Amino acid sequence: MITFQPKKLPGRWREGYALDLHTVSSTYLGDDEFGHPRFETIRSEIGELLYKLKFGSDQTVVSAIAEALEKFLSDWRPGVDVIVPVPPSTERTLQPVTVLVEELGRRLDIATIKCIKKVRDTPQLKNVTDFDERLHLLEGLHEVDPSEIRGKRILLFDDLYRSGATMNAITDILYDSGGAAEVFALTVTRTRSNR
Repeated sequence: MITFQPKKLPGRWREGYALDLHTVSSTYLGDDEFGHPRFETIRSEIGELLYKLKFGSDQTVVSAIAEALEKFLSDWRPGVDVIVPVPPSTERTLQPVTVLVEELGRRLDIATIKCIKKVRDTPQLKNVTDFDERLHLLEGLHEVDPSEIRGKRILLFDDLYRSGATMNAITDILYDSGGAAEVFALTVTRTRSNR
């Protein structure tokens, strides 16, 4: 079993957690021959698994990550009715959020409802370091189909929490337009800083 140290996530949701930090440390090693900075990065155990899934498309880690999520949820017990995934921000052949939420929903026997959709393209938010600019880019970015979530207790799920801007914007529309009774937030990891 993977070890992890849950971290509380601040936000509009009733309560939220990341299983652990994504990276434990990152040491600058200098620039490569192309002038790009190089780092020696040490990730948490769950952070390393997520890295392999997200950037290496390694599906063999899905079961271990889902098992850790399931274990945490059995201890936390938020009492949710459905799981709502955050829409992916980057097109990938293998979408980490999608494969993880499907496996988690199967294990918990809880419906996964893809009721949030992006209505326009934006630049990659991870490249936008100014929080106010992120909020501006997120304004009106998502729509919700309330038909399957109205009055429900929702687990909003994402793989990585950076600033919380996206998850908070989605939480707003789940409450305000979707009619959610409660929203709880869960991510696999969170960054050490909010950038």
